[in-house]
Amino acid sequence: MEADPADDLVAIWRSKHGERFQNYRAKFTILNIGTVSRVWIDAVRAGDPLHASAPAAWRKWIENGVYERLTAEPTIEYRTREEQQPAAGRDESLVQCVYGYFKDNPHGFEHCAARLAGLMDPNVKIDMVTRTSVDGGRDAIGTYRVGPLADRIALDFALEAKCYAPENGVGVKDLSRLISRLRYRPFGILITTLFLGHEAYQELRSDRHPVVVIAGADIAGILVKAGLGTPEAVREWLTA
Repeated sequence: MEADPADDLVAIWRSKHGERFQNYRAKFTILNIGTVSRVWIDAVRAGDPLHASAPAAWRKWIENGVYERLTAEPTIEYRTREEQQPAAGRDESLVQCVYGYFKDNPHGFEHCAARLAGLMDPNVKIDMVTRTSVDGGRDAIGTYRVGPLADRIALDFALEAKCYAPENGVGVKDLSRLISRLRYRPFGILITTLFLGHEAYQELRSDRHPVVVIAGADIAGILVKAGLGTPEAVREWLTA
């Protein structure tokens, strides 16, 4: 999918403690240029970026505004435990704040997970967080809206939330329970405060089950992107 030049630099408004402030989000694209010649580099330094030696992808972008982006096929189909865990420091403190808030009430994390899914993507709509006594492992159900605003469709999904201690990951048994509920739903979302175990993750991707994994590192990223980059801000959000 081609990048929209209008999204290269976007002003974003946030609010904190009742006051609004503005940040900027920039997107950069690496063009599909295999080798850059010294001749062209010298020409750029001399003020002639459209010299005859200029790479074709660069010239196409400058003259026509069309991207030819450098792409690469993923070599790893599933993330390691370390890649799923939040980075030490700020990210770890944010996830620890969430875990600490729900460690004595893990079922309360189901509502938090539903809110996190909505923060991750505004197209996510949670229809219902199921009751603790009858949820049978399916903690929430919702829809994901796709298509133009004038003609959208909603894809059903099931969400499962696991508020686990730092040393515990989600295993095959927990994952199987979610997968079994996807028979009549296009996909599922698994949200955990830590990570999905190696065997479970490998099985998930090898069998191509349509499950989105939101691990500890992802939770930290969602919170930071939403302007909740400190434990104090996260606690305020949790109690709102």
